Amino acid sequence: MQISTIAIIGGLGKTGGRVAKHLKDRGINVRAASRSTTPSFDWQDRGTWHAALKGSSAAYVTFQPDLAVAWAAEAISAFANTAVEAGVGHIVLLSGRGEDGAVLSENELKAVGVDYTVLRASWFNQNFSEGAFVDGLRQGKLALPVGDVPEPFVDADDLADVAVEALTNPRHRNQTYELTGPRSLSFRDAVSEIAAASGRAIEYETVPVDAFITELTAAGLPRETTDLLHELFSQVLDGRNSSVMDGVRQVLGRPPRDFSDYAHEAAAAGIWSIQP
Repeated sequence: MQISTIAIIGGLGKTGGRVAKHLKDRGINVRAASRSTTPSFDWQDRGTWHAALKGSSAAYVTFQPDLAVAWAAEAISAFANTAVEAGVGHIVLLSGRGEDGAVLSENELKAVGVDYTVLRASWFNQNFSEGAFVDGLRQGKLALPVGDVPEPFVDADDLADVAVEALTNPRHRNQTYELTGPRSLSFRDAVSEIAAASGRAIEYETVPVDAFITELTAAGLPRETTDLLHELFSQVLDGRNSSVMDGVRQVLGRPPRDFSDYAHEAAAAGIWSIQP
């Protein structure tokens, strides 16, 4: 299979940055594209799309803010058509598990006729160490509108390994994989494992989703973001995604990383240490 440049849409993000690094480690040319790169890429400025894709044989695509938003499916359709016009022959799309909007976007991608690989991922381990949960954990208390619903958190490095394999091995074309960790645990259990790994007392509190959204709105988050969070916490985390799936092993031939191993490594790096 002839591989030229691979475009990474969202190339500076949590998964895009990892995919770009892993591809570069293999000696593959990468074009990481985001609003701050040259050429730039902005999902809400379609005039930026062609230049970011031109000359690429394949693309890894993360959609912002999330495939659950109302305009995502139409944007993915338009993007896929632009990609074909730019010479892209294969699109690897990061999708979500249990999101109706994500399924619509997946279907729009498939309808264009370009080769695809869909990666439906669970919540990332790294949401606890690289995302919005970090400050609460450092302060000793994480409060979220999630009870004891189990989630099979997946490691972002496993996702990146899967994406790289999908981008470089043609047997993964026109396939959909569900990517999870090896076991399901509640957010409360995850915080307990983080506390044990870091040697600190960290509490977890379940709060009502409406109160949670009201607090975020008061903090200045835009309506689109708070609506998205409301959907994610009230629907996607309702138990529909609690089952463990075998996508990582299917693609990589090895088991996914366990949350405990992730927690111990992140704790050793001082991620959750009390900040001065």
